[in-house]
Amino acid sequence: MSLLQQLREESDFDQLPDNIPVSTTIADIEENKGFIDYFVFVMEVRTKGGSKYLIYRRYRDFFNLHQVLESRYSPENPDRSGPSTCVLPSLPGKVFIGNKREIAESRIPELNTYMKRLLALPTWLHLDEALRMFFYQTEQDSQHHPSALRRLRPPTRKVKTVKPKMDLFSSPRAEAIFDFRGNSKAELNLKKGEVIFLLQRVNADWLEGTANNQTGIFPQSFVKIIKPLPESDSEGEGGGPCYSCLRCFLLTPSGIQTRDVCVQEDLSIQPAHKDLLSQMRNVFKVDDIALNYRDPEGDLIRLLDDEDVQLMVRESRGRRGKVNRPVNQFPWELYVTLACDLSVYRAEA
Repeated sequence: MSLLQQLREESDFDQLPDNIPVSTTIADIEENKGFIDYFVFVMEVRTKGGSKYLIYRRYRDFFNLHQVLESRYSPENPDRSGPSTCVLPSLPGKVFIGNKREIAESRIPELNTYMKRLLALPTWLHLDEALRMFFYQTEQDSQHHPSALRRLRPPTRKVKTVKPKMDLFSSPRAEAIFDFRGNSKAELNLKKGEVIFLLQRVNADWLEGTANNQTGIFPQSFVKIIKPLPESDSEGEGGGPCYSCLRCFLLTPSGIQTRDVCVQEDLSIQPAHKDLLSQMRNVFKVDDIALNYRDPEGDLIRLLDDEDVQLMVRESRGRRGKVNRPVNQFPWELYVTLACDLSVYRAEA
């Protein structure tokens, strides 16, 4: 670059607004456990004015940004750039098969390189609306509490966990006010009326405890606190994602299985039929299934598409308050049946 061109670039940069991003680093990845599980990249953004903040982006957000920039600025001939074109850095491609966490982890250095090269492009590109919106901290970003930020921590930092000794009279404890059937080995099954000894708070909605010689995590909304945890063990109360619980049943000729599936979704969400079907296949480990709900008359109604899901959600809202539920439990329940089993439906005479 000639001295004149360098001075022109520096002058253009000085005239940029202070909120323009000048560097960014991926600080961690976080898993979103909703009706679709996916990972987001937690990114620390630094601006020309010296401020810094965190934003949360999925890989598809990078992909969409790259497509927009390519359509606007990529030259027809990569060897000859015009005054309003530039050669964009390469974005790591999509991966369709593999462990999602491993894929996200492996993308971190590639995406860091991509963003470093992207922000080193000509100054005028920094004013592009799509680029600025990608790095803009939304209200949702500002309200999100990061869980770890591993790549911003000193490498020597260690967290030591000490389990308290059990004392029947002085230990923090709670009483189950609803049954809870966990969906993984990490979750503690609860029966209404039993006492759980509390070990620690996991986040705003979840606790870890021991009952019947089993230790695991469970939603706080399913229990009544008898003696709370000390403040030092409740530091996570204000942060972390919020979870909602879906009660679902598998109806088979041999009996009924019940599960409480906790997902990182708002109670008002209307999930897609294909997402619910995928989730239930994973929960009950059965592929050839059908989804159903009970209508106000108690009959099973098969869900075939998104419109049926919308009807189920709408009907359940009309019955809200008539059934005693935990505050973070969906007002609708799923009844899973074998796709070939039509005996569960009431036949008209």
